[in-house]
Amino acid sequence: MDRGQDGFGNCPFVTAQRLLQGKWAILVMHHLSGGTLRFGELQRLMPNLTHSTLSSQLKALEAEGLVKREVFPEVPPRVEYSLTAIGRDFGPVLDSIQTWGERYIDYLREREGKDQ
Repeated sequence: MDRGQDGFGNCPFVTAQRLLQGKWAILVMHHLSGGTLRFGELQRLMPNLTHSTLSSQLKALEAEGLVKREVFPEVPPRVEYSLTAIGRDFGPVLDSIQTWGERYIDYLREREGKDQ
């Protein structure tokens, strides 16, 4: 991520956009906002994602401090993902995105109906 000389972004919108620029970042965070999940559980919730894409997205969100990865010393190893405190702070934004998305879908359906 390109940051200013102090190591932090200068514009909050650009900073947020860069953190969430991964195609699936918002959806991953949405699913994790419901609680801790294992990799396989996340993958089942997002069947269109390949293993490598989901893995890359989780690593990116973890590197930015939004997602916590916890490995348990078990055989076979158990790995769980959850939102960090700052990641959970994004919850109201996710709720707003969902509400807006639902309204936009309704708008598109209505517009399509008028075009016919």
